[in-house]
Amino acid sequence: MQRSKLLPLIVACALFMENTDSTVIATSLPVIATSLGEDPIALKLALTSYLVSLAVFIPISGWMADRFGARTIFRSALCVFMFGSLLCAMSSSLGAFVGARFVQGMGGAMMVPVGRLVILRSVSKAEIVGALAYLTVPALVGPVVGPPLGGFISTFFDWRWIFFINIPIGLVGIVLASLFFEDIREEDVAPLDIKGFVLSAFGFASLMLGLATGGRHLVPMAVSYGCVIAGAAALLAYWFHARRVPYPVLNLSLFRVPTFRIGVVGGSIFRTGIGAIPFLLPLMLQLGFGLDALHSGLITFVSAAGALIMKTLAKSILAQFGFRRVLTINALLGSAFLAASGLFTPATPHAIMLSVLLIGGCFRSLQFTGINALSYADVSNREMSSATSLSSVAQQLSLSMGVTIGAFALESANAFNGGKALGAGDFWPAFFLVGLISASSALWMMRLEPDAGSEVSGHVPVSARKVTAEAIADQKVVE
Repeated sequence: MQRSKLLPLIVACALFMENTDSTVIATSLPVIATSLGEDPIALKLALTSYLVSLAVFIPISGWMADRFGARTIFRSALCVFMFGSLLCAMSSSLGAFVGARFVQGMGGAMMVPVGRLVILRSVSKAEIVGALAYLTVPALVGPVVGPPLGGFISTFFDWRWIFFINIPIGLVGIVLASLFFEDIREEDVAPLDIKGFVLSAFGFASLMLGLATGGRHLVPMAVSYGCVIAGAAALLAYWFHARRVPYPVLNLSLFRVPTFRIGVVGGSIFRTGIGAIPFLLPLMLQLGFGLDALHSGLITFVSAAGALIMKTLAKSILAQFGFRRVLTINALLGSAFLAASGLFTPATPHAIMLSVLLIGGCFRSLQFTGINALSYADVSNREMSSATSLSSVAQQLSLSMGVTIGAFALESANAFNGGKALGAGDFWPAFFLVGLISASSALWMMRLEPDAGSEVSGHVPVSARKVTAEAIADQKVVE
């Protein structure tokens, strides 16, 4: 098998484990909340703690891979993730569960970005779109299998068994990495920016903790506000720090590259809206519509099925129309289908729900593939480690922000409607809000040049075709 296909398959073991775990938990949130004696909305902390852990530790993932070797870090990360999974299975309180999810995030922070880094350094620019698409095809089986599997386990067995799924998958990933990964590392590794790591870690963790605990759960509002202020101050301090040191843990100078800046910022805005789906959709189907976890999972899995279909077509679509046109129009279409989920009612036929979620999954998948490829289109191999870390941090923070915003909108609608148990009418404002946020990312995508990332997409703008045709004609005249 070609190396450009073999490496993505190996990394896909990690993606499969991570994505299966996330989707299984999302489907089982109401059941887990009941078991732990918590309000279902409070379980947003289980989602955000994992994403915050990713954002905290991803910045040093590239440095650790360069210093200790990608294969070593990848295998170690798989071990940490499996250990966190065992802790989740043994949790008996919300605090313990949130802490176990944070440990899982420490492993996830290393295994997926480091695996992606190996791929980006091992294939040519022209193979990036195909390699990334090939990477996510097997990995997307996780979100397809996860919701019905999580629903089945939560309905007929104890929810704790869902975390044991990760163990055999992780072991397979360790074996394959040992056999086929090169222990890629840099000979001249810059010193770790310890001060920058502490500032960014404290800033991200405090800011997201403050936002996630805001509302009616867990801590007084004064504590939430204090965390937000402290986190924002730490991130501002990091911004000044990063401008003075030669090798910052997060290289903000990469934002000077137009395709990277638009891909990361615009992509983060789009992901903010999409990040609310795993939180809002299962709660709406189970608490709002009265479905059990199994039937909820059988409905939500079609989004991943749509994404799986689109991954096989993404490269040809980008080659035909280019990044700017695809990412601008597709952002609006994907966001429209996201907002459309808010129109569901208990009386909506399941066939209509499945159709909306399937088509929406196709559009979101195309957007993510395009954003990921665009972000690295003009980044040099030397800067690829820093770019991967910075882009991954932005992704996880935007997903965490999506959960937080979705939960805030849901809480606000519920309070407006009387503050009783969550009902079907509490969900549509949240879906409309996150859909509007995702749609606004089109304003960033419109800033791309017509030939942006053409080396990666393979798209030749009409103007360039005319110039080429005229050059060929002139050459014939001369001959």
